Amino acid sequence: MIKIIKAEYIEHKIIRLWFSDQTVGDYDLQPLLEKQTELVAPLQDEDYFKRFFLELGALCWKNGLELSPGNIHNKLEQQGLLQCDLKAA
Repeated sequence: MIKIIKAEYIEHKIIRLWFSDQTVGDYDLQPLLEKQTELVAPLQDEDYFKRFFLELGALCWKNGLELSPGNIHNKLEQQGLLQCDLKAA
């Protein structure tokens, strides 16, 4: 089971994620925010967006939004955006 082990804000709704399989990728959340659902609406505010945290390997915000590490990993892999983290290897 893939988990996110580290997350770092990069810029413009992009978060760099390190996964438990020693891969890393930059996840752009702008497409998710464009859906304008109730849970993602607060993330439009940059300060609120930056207050993400990890809980049990998932990417989370205080309003209850929780993004599955497996789904994020699969999306990044399908888009060719995952790389081996040479520092962790």
